[in-house]
Formats: sequence, C-alpha cells, structure tokens
Amino acid sequence: WGTANMFSNPRYMNGAGSTNNADVYCFAAAQIKKALDITVKLGGKGYVFWGGREGYETLLNTDVKFEQENIARLMHLAVDYGRKIGFKGDFYIEPKPKEPMKHQYDYDAATAIGFLRQYGLDKDFKLNIEANHATLAGHSFEHDLRISAINGMLGSIDANQGDPQLGWDTDEFPFDVYTATYCMLEVLKSGGLTGGLNFDAKNRRPSNTLEDMFYAYILGMDTFALGLLNAEKLIKDGRIDTFVQQKYQSFNEGIGKDIRTGNVTLEDLTNHALALKTMSTPSSGR
Repeated sequence: WGTANMFSNPRYMNGAGSTNNADVYCFAAAQIKKALDITVKLGGKGYVFWGGREGYETLLNTDVKFEQENIARLMHLAVDYGRKIGFKGDFYIEPKPKEPMKHQYDYDAATAIGFLRQYGLDKDFKLNIEANHATLAGHSFEHDLRISAINGMLGSIDANQGDPQLGWDTDEFPFDVYTATYCMLEVLKSGGLTGGLNFDAKNRRPSNTLEDMFYAYILGMDTFALGLLNAEKLIKDGRIDTFVQQKYQSFNEGIGKDIRTGNVTLEDLTNHALALKTMSTPSSGR
C-alpha cells in the first residue's frame, strides 16, 4: 500500500488534517494526492493514513469538533480523488496512542472505528493495526485485532512488537511466538486480511551490520510463520472454541435465549429475577 509522511516535518506541529493553518492543510492534501497517484501507478491495494500528530495538547486553545471535522473532510477528499483515478482498494487508519501528541484522535481501534462511523467513512476505510501501538494504548495486540474484526474493519497489520519496559514505540522485529499465535488466531478466525502483514520494524541500534538486518527479517517471518501453524492447531483442536461456547451456555436456552432473540422486556427480566429461588453461579473461565 501507499502512504504519506504528514508528521515529521515541522509544518505539521499541530497535525495535518487537524492543523490550525489552511496552507498546511493544503500541503497535506497535495502530499496525499501525489501518494495516491503513485499508489495507483504501482498497483497498490491500499492507502494508509498514519495519524502521527492528529491530536492536541490542551483544550484551552483547541476546538476539538472543528479539528475532527477537518480530518474527516480531508479523508473524504482523498476517497473521492482515489476513486476518480481508479483506486479500488481500501483506505486505512493506523491507530496511534502516543505518537507524539498528548491526546491522539486515533488512540486505539475502538476510537478510530467510532470516528469513521461518526463521519460516514466506514464504507471505504478499515484499520491497519500495529502491535506496538496497541500495547502502548494499554491493550494487547490481539485485543485491537479482535475489536477491528468484529466491526468488519480489520484490514492490515504492522507486524512488530514493543518492549514492556519502554513506554514508547520501539518497533522491534517480532520474536514473541505467543503474541504471533494470538495474532494469527484472530486473522484466521476473521477470514484473512485484505492488506496483509508488513514489518514496520527496525534493528536495535547495536545491531549494525547487513547480516543483522537479514537475520532480523528471517526472525520476524519465522515468528509469524510459527504463529500461523500454532493458530491452525488451536482451531483444529477445538477446545478453546468449546470453552467459549460453554461460558455463555445460559444464553442458549430459557430466558437467556429470549434475551438474545429480543423476545423480552425489562419487566420480563425483572419478573424472572424475582422468581429465582437460588442464583446460579457464572461458569468458570478455566
């Protein structure tokens, strides 16, 4: 996929779509146009908005509604132009909790999904989930994958990992097989990805040879390959799915089934509760 860097240049000190300067807003639009032109020319299947600086530091000098509306306008303009020049792929938002504004508008998957639906962008946009960003938001990688998937918006993955002892975006090549397994379990259960996986990752500073870079990519690919094999085994084994089904068994019959099918009122539920002689115990999560 294609993208444009609209955060590292000082002109974007207050964001690109969220900027308070109309000239900066136009320059951002020009970058998006150029990047979309190149994406189409090269046969790209997606276009990613890296939020970067779309956020604010204090409400005392910020019109949040105005800034969010302007971000949405820029995205609508990008969609309109992309479709006009023949771009048929998905647009993506990459949630970022701490990079680097104090309050990011695209904090996590749930926040980004709410924004897309609020401004009518959900038909053209999906999410590009980065492992390190999910953990910086206080979630697990697989949490943001699941939230995206159940909302029909899991599109692409930045396959990296962070360091739990560092509270910033380290973008390490992935080597945690447990996390890779949980990730690929979500991918398989969601039916796959339209945008695939990519390594938004780099070597550690002391690993400074060409061989180190070569090995780092092998490390990342092997980690996710093993994660995929593990995920397939878990699905075929079936025990985890059985655990989940058993956990919610009380909603498959009686009053529980009526709740799921919408055949109850608040009065019905109250009457059921009052008629209980003993309270059943929730099943163990094991």
